[in-house]
Amino acid sequence: MNQLFKREDYWAIWIGGFWLLLGLALFFGNSAKTFRADYQKYSETIDAESQAPYETIAWHEANDARKNLKGTETGLGKWLKKLTGKPGGWQGNPLPSLWLSKNQAAAKGTPHQEAYQGAKNKENSIRSLAEDNDRNAAEAGYQNVRLNEAAVKAIADWRTAKEDTASARKKAEVKAYNKLPWLVGLMAFLGFFFAFGVYVMGFSGSRFAKGFFYVFLIAVLSYLLAGQVEVKNLGIGYAAWAIILGLLISNTIGTPEWVKPALLTEFFIKTGLVLLGAEILLGKIVAIGLPGIFVAWIVTPIVLITTYWFGQKVLKISSKTLNMTISADMSVCGVSAAVATAAACKASKEELTLAVGLSMVFTSIMMIVMPAFINWVGMPEILGGAWIGGTIDATGAVVAAGAFLGDKALSVAATIKMIQNVLIGIIAFGVAVYFATRVENSGEARVGAGEIWKRFPKFILGFIGASVVFSLIHQFSGDAASYGLVEQGAIGALSKNLRGWLFCLAFVSIGLSTNFKVLKKHFSGGKPLILYFCGQTLNLCLTLLMAYIMFYLVFPYITESI
Repeated sequence: MNQLFKREDYWAIWIGGFWLLLGLALFFGNSAKTFRADYQKYSETIDAESQAPYETIAWHEANDARKNLKGTETGLGKWLKKLTGKPGGWQGNPLPSLWLSKNQAAAKGTPHQEAYQGAKNKENSIRSLAEDNDRNAAEAGYQNVRLNEAAVKAIADWRTAKEDTASARKKAEVKAYNKLPWLVGLMAFLGFFFAFGVYVMGFSGSRFAKGFFYVFLIAVLSYLLAGQVEVKNLGIGYAAWAIILGLLISNTIGTPEWVKPALLTEFFIKTGLVLLGAEILLGKIVAIGLPGIFVAWIVTPIVLITTYWFGQKVLKISSKTLNMTISADMSVCGVSAAVATAAACKASKEELTLAVGLSMVFTSIMMIVMPAFINWVGMPEILGGAWIGGTIDATGAVVAAGAFLGDKALSVAATIKMIQNVLIGIIAFGVAVYFATRVENSGEARVGAGEIWKRFPKFILGFIGASVVFSLIHQFSGDAASYGLVEQGAIGALSKNLRGWLFCLAFVSIGLSTNFKVLKKHFSGGKPLILYFCGQTLNLCLTLLMAYIMFYLVFPYITESI
């Protein structure tokens, strides 16, 4: 029992689990009943208006209102998004990403006021015409084809005008903000929980808190740099900046000694992975069905095992732990799988850093090149989405790349990556068993379940538990609550943003604790780069082949329904 409060893995579960339960309690406290009532009201309107042969004005308004039933749009949701938010985008001057005065906001919005008023007046005029046509069609019992067609055209014009007005409003109604107090609050919030965990585990909470201030500042700077428009378009995200900044400091002026107690790379990322579990909803996995499962669960183990074998037998990589960590990083889902696998096989921090660095480079390239190639060859959207979801490592990069192809590709890509993420726990367990029984055991002694359990990353239990619990809540709470309060509430307004910050803190810690001189010995002959390149090439070929077979030859009816 004492181990439950003395091990980092368990504290990752306690902290991550508490935040998830806190999110559920906050959003389900008094909101669920209201959400369901509003959802039911709008649904009834949509059903009633569906009797018409086209989507009426009332149908569109009810559908828009139902889509906007999100926890993130409530007062609580907006407050939490401010607390857990990151610096915004910027182009020439980074200051507006953190702070914008009333005068500056007015200066930005005033030039667009006239255009906004013009768009608004135009929308009102077009809407009035659409209402007339919609009413005329209804009075004729929707039996007059000419009146129906006129209503459809007028409503389509109104929807376009409404979008133009919304776009103009964003430019005209600029609000002042100051993100600095919120960032200070977030630093205190995160620092308190981790300092408490560190203290209970028998270390100095005050020393951690002192160093955490330094680490958090670099994390903020990483997000700030990632928000620069040109940099963002190149696909260089916060994770890459966090590692780069950390490495620059570590290998130039050196990481201050008082900062090192806060470089808890695995503690941060393990807690983040527990939060990630809540985002893997089993119901969504079932929605894609067997094609996605075959793409994610058949190809991934084949690539992992083949890449590890290639590294050992062909490249002769001396470190089996480095070989395994890179193989898992490349074949499963990038950093998350690398951390879980590194913990299972006891890889060094330098080996983990190398695997993560390779993943960052290849992910940045693939998220830009793959959508361009898919569009160039005219590949079907769903096939392209499945290919992206099964090969690009980071979930965020998968979403960004899928969005280039379209909504269907985005949905398929994100879901397949979600299905693939389920393998994190299974792969970690398999690696723990393999290294305990085959790699580190000479064969003279029998390795029992106790040794395997000792090696198994316990935080994976939190990852799996969060996935199961949130999947059940999502399944049984109903459409309104599951989408509005779970996906767009507890997850969208709290845990997802916190996970991003934890990953960023982990990447900063990796950079600050890595020395190029130590890292250099793991890169002899460029073997890790060759291993990653060859493994990813195999992954690209097998995933594309499996996606085509499953989505277009074996289960074409599922593809047609997406």
